[in-house]
Amino acid sequence: MPVFHSPVPENLHMGLAYMGSSVFTNNRTADSDYHREQEDSFVNELVSHLPLQMLLYFNMFYFPCWWFSAVFMLDVKYEFLAGYYQGLLITGIVLLTIIEVIRLYLGYLGNLKEKVPELAAFWVLSFTFPVPVLLFFLTDEDTLILPLERATHSLYLLFVLAELMASFLALRTMTRKLLLLFHLRQLSRVESLSPVYGLALPYHRGALTVTPIHHMYH
Repeated sequence: MPVFHSPVPENLHMGLAYMGSSVFTNNRTADSDYHREQEDSFVNELVSHLPLQMLLYFNMFYFPCWWFSAVFMLDVKYEFLAGYYQGLLITGIVLLTIIEVIRLYLGYLGNLKEKVPELAAFWVLSFTFPVPVLLFFLTDEDTLILPLERATHSLYLLFVLAELMASFLALRTMTRKLLLLFHLRQLSRVESLSPVYGLALPYHRGALTVTPIHHMYH
């Protein structure tokens, strides 16, 4: 299996992981009414989001079509545009091209490998770059919007909005699984110490009952 390397810097990687765990979880604790069997089955379950993966797959094939149509339409109307609109449209297409490559890579890596920081970065990039640029392409009539542009930009925007919703649901599921894994690992560590230190560990309690030290020597 090929090894994927994340383009996200280490500090940003940790920050996105913290953001994902704090924003996309439901703040459940060990006192919730989940049973041990349900938790174990959830831990072993793959949580990659199929609808998100399908959207990313079709988006990967649609983006070249969008790019060629956008460049062709820009060439058709270029000489009729004001100078600053020429610069804005060229900058928007270049920016979307660069961001889309990074965005799709992070989406694939985060969803298939169940990596919360990469998927959170995908969500942030989707919200901050493609959505504003596409809305500008679709709403500013001074850019001389052509019918083909309106159709291709609208479909591209629908892809991005659908991916935003799907990635949000995927992040909630993944962060819930990571949080559950953390609690189970902490519980297993404490349970391994309980015969040595005399700890009473009821499963559905958030605190540990410690046997007094003088009782341990009687």
